[in-house]
Amino acid sequence: MRLKQLGLLVLLTWTGLVSAQAPEIRLWPGKAPGTEKWTLPETVTSGPGGGRIVTNVSDPTLTVYLPDPARATGAAVIIAPGGGLRLLGMGNDGEPVASWLNSKGIAAFVLKYRTLQMTPERLSESGPPPGAPGAARRELEIRNGNANPAPDDAGLTEVLRMGIADAQAALRLVRRNAREWRVDPGRVGMMGFSAGGGVIVGAALAPEKTDASPDFIISLFGPSLMDVNPPPHAPPLFIAVGNGHFNVTNGCVALFQSWKAAGKSAELHVYDGVNGGFGISKRGRPVDGWTDRLYEWMIEKRLTSP
Repeated sequence: MRLKQLGLLVLLTWTGLVSAQAPEIRLWPGKAPGTEKWTLPETVTSGPGGGRIVTNVSDPTLTVYLPDPARATGAAVIIAPGGGLRLLGMGNDGEPVASWLNSKGIAAFVLKYRTLQMTPERLSESGPPPGAPGAARRELEIRNGNANPAPDDAGLTEVLRMGIADAQAALRLVRRNAREWRVDPGRVGMMGFSAGGGVIVGAALAPEKTDASPDFIISLFGPSLMDVNPPPHAPPLFIAVGNGHFNVTNGCVALFQSWKAAGKSAELHVYDGVNGGFGISKRGRPVDGWTDRLYEWMIEKRLTSP
């Protein structure tokens, strides 16, 4: 076996071991606030690429992925997968990204936040989430950085609020266990994909700085789903998005502009020829380098170390 192939086999084996051993911790004692009457069972299916997709989340959790202690830098990232607040792409936006962060000595925590309760029939009839490939396209007039494609949907508004509460509970949990998990409580950030980006931005927009405030946020094609009024403690922001991702692109640019107008640290990467979401897998395009740009940014901001 060639050395390169052997190295890949070792990496895949290590990744599998980490995934198998990763503990999943409930975020709330008993029923999560506001979900006491939710009855639909959580469902796990496989997406087109084989990754896990979770729907009807009512019991939010945090799955812990820790790096080799010899490589741990103290940095930590809570990952919020995307899915239009209707589902969570755990197998695309969650576990693979956690493994990559671990390879850089960064602790990773995959957040399973609450999603809209939907029967299989309703999920099928609803079609793709607004802004997703195949969805009906409607140009948004983005005001105050708010790129919510369904601002009048009361159910989605409520589940967004719950998702933000879950993100804040996750931040508190990581900081409470900072010593055990070899995490610096002053370097705990959040990464969100698509709607997960809206969730983490919501957590960062809380007016008061508390133990539930992220130290940095990373938005991957995830515009804000609420009005953007950066607070005085607004953390450094990193954004990556494709230039043809319909309203998502303009929403991410508006988010960047809001941070910049408030005098806060922000970095924006817009990749040409990309009209949808992207993850950790390679496609032979410049967008493949988003992880390199992110890692460089984290080092430059002293959020982690090489």
